[in-house]
Amino acid sequence: MSEKRQLVVEPLSGCEPEIGRMLWMIEDARRRTRRALEGIQPQVVDWQPPASGNRIGTLLYHIAAIELDWLADEVMEGQLDKGIWAQFPYDVRDAAARLTVVSGLSLDAHNLRLDTVRTLLLRSYKAMTVAEFRRPRSLPDYDVSPEEVLHHLMQHEAEHRGEIATVRAWAEAETGN
Repeated sequence: MSEKRQLVVEPLSGCEPEIGRMLWMIEDARRRTRRALEGIQPQVVDWQPPASGNRIGTLLYHIAAIELDWLADEVMEGQLDKGIWAQFPYDVRDAAARLTVVSGLSLDAHNLRLDTVRTLLLRSYKAMTVAEFRRPRSLPDYDVSPEEVLHHLMQHEAEHRGEIATVRAWAEAETGN
């Protein structure tokens, strides 16, 4: 008989438990994304879906770029080292407002970018007090708290993870991989 699964939120250590629970949740979202990519063949990462859909590599780049953008602008209020943006040589969107096609990169390269951004996010959030976690940041078009940013990023990744799974299934059906 297999061991009973534990579906329990355990706060990450090194921070306020309330923040640690949300960090566990965003890390769980990433674990699920990684599982969706397990065993993927390199050619599937760059496979072009029909009807101008997004490639998996494009989606992975987008997930990392949006996470960094929200961390840098909304959470850290522009106080993040700008050097990190060197890992993002492409604009997120093209002139037609579609996601910029990112291809020719290995899954390892995409994972490294995702890991680098996530390390910055975790470090930034672990340093916060609960009051700072909940303090709204005032931007020209909206106010947003770091707490809500985590919720937004979890939703964003989950939505694109579904897209990744669909594209992977199409690619593997077409290519036999």
